[in-house]
Amino acid sequence: MKKSEQKQLILYHGSAQIIKKPEYGKGKYTNDYGPGFYCTEQRELAGEWACGSDSDGFINKYKLDWKGLKILDFKSPEFSVLNWLAVLLRYRMVDMDSPIMLSAREYIREKYYVDLSEYDVIRGYRADDSYFSFVRAFISNTISLEQLTAAMHLGNLGEQIVIKSTEAFNKLFFIEAFSADHREYFPRKKDRDNTAREEYKKIAAGYDSKGIYVSEIISGMIGEDDERIRKALFI
Repeated sequence: MKKSEQKQLILYHGSAQIIKKPEYGKGKYTNDYGPGFYCTEQRELAGEWACGSDSDGFINKYKLDWKGLKILDFKSPEFSVLNWLAVLLRYRMVDMDSPIMLSAREYIREKYYVDLSEYDVIRGYRADDSYFSFVRAFISNTISLEQLTAAMHLGNLGEQIVIKSTEAFNKLFFIEAFSADHREYFPRKKDRDNTAREEYKKIAAGYDSKGIYVSEIISGMIGEDDERIRKALFI
């Protein structure tokens, strides 16, 4: 059975506190997909999110009854990495220190943005600091689209599922919470990040002569229906 066909889904949210009743309308606007309640299907990953370098946290467990909810899944073949990137560039704060970065941001947001307001739940990758540096490298024309796609699989970062609408919040039910010890989870977080950065160095070591660079995209040399863009998937 496909995930989109399941009636219920078990989710975890890492936090400094126990959250029995997540509230609609809260959450930072500058998160990956804007305001919402960010969860994962992986309990251990939520533990990493919950802990700072010297602070413990909690893994909150929920049940989502998502029958009838409208789901946007960025891993669906209808979306490419550029669709995900357009959303990320809409919400996340990015230092634009070159003309090409400014042009790339505006072009990608205009051509590939997906309106999230039509959906109740978003499923997609999470861009923490190391992964966000990969995004900056792409929009600065340093790495190709193919290299960016490969980089987003590094470190097994995992997916996040974001509760966006009032309907979805009303179908999210708290089950229980577990303590998360920073001595266990923070080293895991650091190891994941370090592994991703080291593996990325190998991917970005050389010029990708056959790849698509952002300069080609914004100049119109590469069309939106180019086969290579359609193949730039997260799957």
